[in-house]
Amino acid sequence: MLIATALLALAPLPQTEPYYTLPDPRTFMEDGMRDAVARYSTDLRALRRWWDVSVSPQRRQREREFLETWGAALDGLDFEGFDIDDRIDWLLLRNKLAYELRKVALGELKWSETRELLPFADTIIHLQESRRALAPLDGAWAAEQLNALGEEIDELRKRLEAPGEADADEDEIEVPRLIANRAASQTRSLRDTLRRWYRYYSGYDPLFSWWCKTPYDAADKALTSYAKHLREKIAGVEEGDKDTILGDPIGADALAIELARELLPYSAKELVAIAKKELAWCDEQMRLASNELGFGDDWRAAQEHVKTRHVSPGEQPELIRTLAQEAIDFLESHELLTIPTFAKNAWRMEMMSPERQKLTPYFTGGEVISVSFPTASMDHADKLMSMRGNNVHFSRATVHHELIPGHHLQQFMNSRYRSYRSPFRTPFWGEGWALYWEMLLWDEGFAQSAEDRVGMLFWRKHRCARILFSLGFHLGDLTSDECIELLIERVGHERANATAEVRRSVQGGYGPLYQAAYMLGGLQFRALHRELVQSGEMSNRSFHDAILREGSIPIELVRAKLTGIELTRDFESRWRFYDR
Repeated sequence: MLIATALLALAPLPQTEPYYTLPDPRTFMEDGMRDAVARYSTDLRALRRWWDVSVSPQRRQREREFLETWGAALDGLDFEGFDIDDRIDWLLLRNKLAYELRKVALGELKWSETRELLPFADTIIHLQESRRALAPLDGAWAAEQLNALGEEIDELRKRLEAPGEADADEDEIEVPRLIANRAASQTRSLRDTLRRWYRYYSGYDPLFSWWCKTPYDAADKALTSYAKHLREKIAGVEEGDKDTILGDPIGADALAIELARELLPYSAKELVAIAKKELAWCDEQMRLASNELGFGDDWRAAQEHVKTRHVSPGEQPELIRTLAQEAIDFLESHELLTIPTFAKNAWRMEMMSPERQKLTPYFTGGEVISVSFPTASMDHADKLMSMRGNNVHFSRATVHHELIPGHHLQQFMNSRYRSYRSPFRTPFWGEGWALYWEMLLWDEGFAQSAEDRVGMLFWRKHRCARILFSLGFHLGDLTSDECIELLIERVGHERANATAEVRRSVQGGYGPLYQAAYMLGGLQFRALHRELVQSGEMSNRSFHDAILREGSIPIELVRAKLTGIELTRDFESRWRFYDR
């Protein structure tokens, strides 16, 4: 076959030495494991920039060699001679290497599930990787490859058409919707790769341009059409479809890999059980608040009352500013933590676009708090839902989550203390810290009224439900539609907001444990607070200040630092933090 012959002709440049070598880390560890982490991160980013086709078997092999090289280097270091901080960094890097190796193996498995739908991928991968290797290229030969590529894709599409439309002598391919959807995404990625390859030569090599423009345009069109066919005709998601949510559940085995990375000695099923217990506590507190407001046990009526208490159009920015200062004043008056003056003044506010609100119906935060509220261009129903979902009392429960002491303050401190630990960043620390403060502020009496408690409980129930629907989805126990109904029935979301939340969670680029990390990370910090602050060993201020100086790492290792636990080379996670 022409393409097979071409791939033999376009062999990569020969290598006379191993692709990646690493000197003895002790030769560059002037500042301990900090230098080793920095070298690892820098080298891995460089490797992935060169091997830039994510589905490439060669890339997986190079990553595997790289990770195994670093694993052997770590094993040769004198762990017992390290202080507590270097031991933590050693364990973080070892855990990261194990996780990345498991991800390489999982990536190979997932690629095997779509491989039959993408037989043309080898040609595109080889073209790009040979370009990276600076192999010479003949324009006439390249045109033949592009022409054959377009023909192969067109033929493949015919085999995927409905029964009776394909050629009688061709076997039809039966494809599950989720696999087709994943293959569509991979096809679009391969199209982008081919485009980068083409642009490298086009115009700079006159003969290449003369030979290749027409067959490239045809191949590009075939890839575009093929991805569209997979997405619309097989996966069943038409262009412009705003209702269908088609994620890619990863299953129990892949969830176990993610849990190991986070140092959580729980199964996914155990975490679902924790969420149900926390949700039951929220239900009882919501019942109490509802009765105080005069609605009896009808918590939905109480929540509807709270949703009507929103500001008028144009007044949301001033509300956010007021709520941000209110939280800062409360934290300082209760001596809960140290807030740098610059952190109080360095955050900014932007308004969220209507398009983005379809995916993120509530605030997002950090140095910039992005405020979700209606715009003049939105449909009337969407305006009302946005105002109701971002009412005064819901907002009072989230502004401090996004700014201080939440995401803005933690990001401010992460960039100034142990910033080299950024490769180990985890949402269980990042989102868990912000959610923990919602819990602590509840305990400290931050809520001024029953309406405030309803607002805080809405979000707390929401985080419980995130565990239930995200893990349920990835375990295959819940469909995306069932996830939406769970948010509406158990939490009280507006339907549009619930749909946006599920869409964001299952197809918005978040990791499979991200949504579960809010509540679970918060519970970890809460358990650590009981162990160190409620026991009298540390003050609130010293406890919180110390956490902010360790970086965004798995919370069990933060616990090891603060409690002085003896860390050994064979450390494994055993902290069962939940005891309600």
